[in-house]
Amino acid sequence: MTKTIQVSDITVAFEAHTIDNTKFGHAQHVQVAFDLLRKYDFIDAAAIYAKGIRTLATNAGAPGKFNLTITYAFMSLIAERMAQGPNHSFEAFIADYPELMSKNALERLYADDRLNSDLARGIFLLPTAA
Repeated sequence: MTKTIQVSDITVAFEAHTIDNTKFGHAQHVQVAFDLLRKYDFIDAAAIYAKGIRTLATNAGAPGKFNLTITYAFMSLIAERMAQGPNHSFEAFIADYPELMSKNALERLYADDRLNSDLARGIFLLPTAA
């Protein structure tokens, strides 16, 4: 389901696969996820996001950097926070949930060896109980 919404220029470039991967850091990852989740339902947004991130890694000559678990886990965290209230802008959303701007946001859910394993790169792994 596609909704008519305004998205950032970075998201437009991401969806068109014309983005400069050298300028696509963590903040841009979060921005694109936010925009896609506003534009599509979760299933479509997650698929578009994962395929786009994988394409970026491959085009950068580093396909092994793509990690499906990190991609889907971050997307899920962002979607969960978005479901908690109205999100009229990315800036307001980040002000409400600044922890999402940390690359370490998944540390409380995943052991490092599990999150960065070869298995986690290829399939989505659920967090394990502490």
